[in-house]
Amino acid sequence: MLRQYELVERVLAYDPEADEAMLNRAYVYTVQKHGSQKRASGDPYFSHPVEVAGLMTELKLDQETIVTALLHDTVEDTLATTEEIERLFGNEVARLVDGVTKLSKIEAMSENERAAENLRKFLLAMSEDIRVLLVKLADRLHNMRTLHFIKSEDKRRRIARETMDIYAPLAERVGMYEYMREMQLLAFEQLEPEAYATITGRLATIRSSEGGQVDAIALAIKQALAEAGLKVEVSGREKHPYSIWKKMAERHVSFEQITDIMAFRVLTETAADCYRALGVLHTTWQMIPGRFKDYISTPKSNGYRSLHTSLIFENSMRMEVQIRSHDMHETNEFGLAAHWAYKQGDKPDGQVGWLRDLIEIVDASHDAEELLEHTKLAIYQDRIFAFTPKGQLLQLPKGSTPVDFAYAVHSDLGSFAVGAKINGRHMPLRTPLSNGDVVEIIKSKSASPQLSWLGFVVTGKARAAIRRAVRAKEREEVAAIGRKLFEQIAERLPSKIGKKAVRDAVKRLGLGTEEELMVRIGSAKLEDRAVMEALVPGSTAGLAEPERWPGQDRAISIRGLTAGMAFHLAECCHPVPGDRIVGIRHPGKGVEVHAIDCLTLASGVDADWLDLSWGERTTGAVGRIRMVLYNRPGTLAEAAGIFAGNRANIAALENTARDELFSTYEVEIEVSDLAHLTRIVSALRASDAVAEAERI
Repeated sequence: MLRQYELVERVLAYDPEADEAMLNRAYVYTVQKHGSQKRASGDPYFSHPVEVAGLMTELKLDQETIVTALLHDTVEDTLATTEEIERLFGNEVARLVDGVTKLSKIEAMSENERAAENLRKFLLAMSEDIRVLLVKLADRLHNMRTLHFIKSEDKRRRIARETMDIYAPLAERVGMYEYMREMQLLAFEQLEPEAYATITGRLATIRSSEGGQVDAIALAIKQALAEAGLKVEVSGREKHPYSIWKKMAERHVSFEQITDIMAFRVLTETAADCYRALGVLHTTWQMIPGRFKDYISTPKSNGYRSLHTSLIFENSMRMEVQIRSHDMHETNEFGLAAHWAYKQGDKPDGQVGWLRDLIEIVDASHDAEELLEHTKLAIYQDRIFAFTPKGQLLQLPKGSTPVDFAYAVHSDLGSFAVGAKINGRHMPLRTPLSNGDVVEIIKSKSASPQLSWLGFVVTGKARAAIRRAVRAKEREEVAAIGRKLFEQIAERLPSKIGKKAVRDAVKRLGLGTEEELMVRIGSAKLEDRAVMEALVPGSTAGLAEPERWPGQDRAISIRGLTAGMAFHLAECCHPVPGDRIVGIRHPGKGVEVHAIDCLTLASGVDADWLDLSWGERTTGAVGRIRMVLYNRPGTLAEAAGIFAGNRANIAALENTARDELFSTYEVEIEVSDLAHLTRIVSALRASDAVAEAERI
């Protein structure tokens, strides 16, 4: 563990003007606050924030970041408050500490919800200041280094999985490859212990048997480049165990079949020298076709720049070579942290555009599962490059479609997309894009995102925006139904209802807006009497109790069953009183009741059938209708009015298909019997809003 004076000396070494007193105060404060707390390793707890601060000094970060690292656990794990930290260390430090602090005290949340809320707060803070992310990554790295001290295997695996899914990809996205590699290695050890032991054992065997082969190849590369007049540094290493395992899993090959185990790095003086070195290597040794990548002319979204190639050395040995300048190497290893180094003195540039996408995802995500899903999608790599017609370059995940491309350009462009041209040809919106494609999005102001798009989009930003738009549209449709029903309720009142009465009703019911009232009526969360009473207090006093609408809770009597025998109505055909019915006996599950013309019965030749009939006075069941409505405003509300007029309650409503002319809905409604259901279907067919209606 770093001592107080050692930490201060480290900071002063690269920032002589740093506030020494503030650093000392922060060190003493964290020691006092954490007091006698112990880590799983038995070390005092304050050793952890001190080590995290030490990692920040290696990146030569400013004093506020160092102090934040020292204090990052005080609000979460001690009696310290954000207000106290602001008073002692300033507003900037307090803001950074709050960003790193997790919401671990939310007891009511599930594991996923808690993780999602922590991530939500963290991402929002990170968008304002990237240093929040740098401290968090260092915090997670040190926790991973000491993970083996935790006794619970489940807890170790959970932390390792979270690291692999969220933090290692985040480190990659900001270009901190050293952090990423170490996190992946430590998580890999916990998640796949057998694979980890096997691969590290094999690498150790290769190391001992082949001795100085890596050094010999590195020397050969350096000599070839020196003869060409290039001043370079060459280093060699075995590939990362996790990357070997990942390659084995993706390609379905054994360890022996992985040929490019060794990787070499060439550091040059300038970018021009990188290309000269590449030419020398390609003329000295045979290159492997399809394995060359130029990240200097087209850098990765995290700012990573380098030339990658694979060569065949002696004895058909394959090796990967990375060529970059010294400046590129510094940025590549520490990524955005290099922009925050004291000597730079400026903030990161446009390389963090993806952060804005993450913030949109945070805003659009409806619940914990969505947030975690969309965020994981957004931070994973494997990118392709595509261009707008004007030449703007966009980086997208592999498998992206024109819809993903449209949302990457702008959220509005994605929402109004109706078609796409790829390299000048009209192509479906679900077409996967390839590297170098020029994509033109065709849009229409009347268009809207389709639920079916979720079946092929791959970016978290697109997925979150589509779901938000679909939810908003569903809400509009429910509100339209509610307005239709509201008009019918208002007609039953003795006097005409004005806008003031509606506003007062909204207040009496404790709702925020008139739209919320309509949504509640449309979704059957408010009874007619409650709405009437809210509009005109006392108006329901003389009304008789309304006749109950048919509902699922009515007692259903079926003849042909032994008394007490369990049964349930089949969901494939939704039989209602009046249908001719049969039963299928399932051992241990009771009897399943089907309509006689149900297609499911065709597969049950050898089934144990029972001849059944409805009991006397049996009413109330759920019927299912498919209706095709003209795609214009008000048609769904008219259909809802038909259900209401026929005293049928909507149990479920699903939009199954939609195009320019028609919308198809499948509706489950509570009806009395077959005659009741038939009347409703007839009424739908007679409506100008309905193109087709049938029972299903």
